Amino acid sequence: MQDLNGRVALVTGGARGIGAATAKALAAAGAKVVISDLADGTAVADSIGGAWVRHDVTVEADWIAAVAFARETFGGLDILVNNAGIFWMKPIIDTPLEDFRRMQQVNVEGVFLGLKHAIPAIAERAQRWDGGGSIINLSSVAGLVGQANGLAYNASKGAVRLMTKSAAMECARGGLKIRVNSVHPGIIDTPMMAEAAAAVSARSGEGSNSTLERFAQSHPMGRLGRDIDIANAIVFLASDGAAFMTGSEVVVDGGMTAA
Repeated sequence: MQDLNGRVALVTGGARGIGAATAKALAAAGAKVVISDLADGTAVADSIGGAWVRHDVTVEADWIAAVAFARETFGGLDILVNNAGIFWMKPIIDTPLEDFRRMQQVNVEGVFLGLKHAIPAIAERAQRWDGGGSIINLSSVAGLVGQANGLAYNASKGAVRLMTKSAAMECARGGLKIRVNSVHPGIIDTPMMAEAAAAVSARSGEGSNSTLERFAQSHPMGRLGRDIDIANAIVFLASDGAAFMTGSEVVVDGGMTAA
């Protein structure tokens, strides 16, 4: 068990899926957790002694308010998990420009705004911890390799991968004692994945169970990932156990990108 006692974390998109699992895992390790989401995260927050704030990650004023909320509620900010994102797959020629832009707005601009507004707050308390403050950005295996019908998502998650490295260098060279790392999940069994699988099934005429089985078999381990698989990696990166890791890519994909 990693020890996060005394630390305050902000998890975007924390009302369900990987975000909710991460919030629970961080709390189990001792952190106070603020869940931010457009959806109501009160139930998850109440279950872990945390707090929920409504937050659109594409709106800068919401970021300012969310960081202020963490300070006012728990006294500061030490960990940011940039988890909020959207996902869909479409052929390039069937992708409207506004859909492409929306994917970048949520998945890329949302991460940029998180870095911009969380770094100063985390820097204020980073010297308290051996490993300093920590920012974990959710990328994807789609940020490492291309996939058919995934251009918009690939572009967004590839951007998150390199934004992470740039921010890691800036924080390290600037002496801020903030580590910035990315996590790259495979296909994880979450509500968002189920919605995407249903859309793929509808478009292809393939049964939903066949789609899910095909997704599972794309991992050499032969199963879909679980939200806790990703949450455990995030807790490690947030902890002093990862004190010498920054700008790193932690791939949690059941071997999907190993071949």
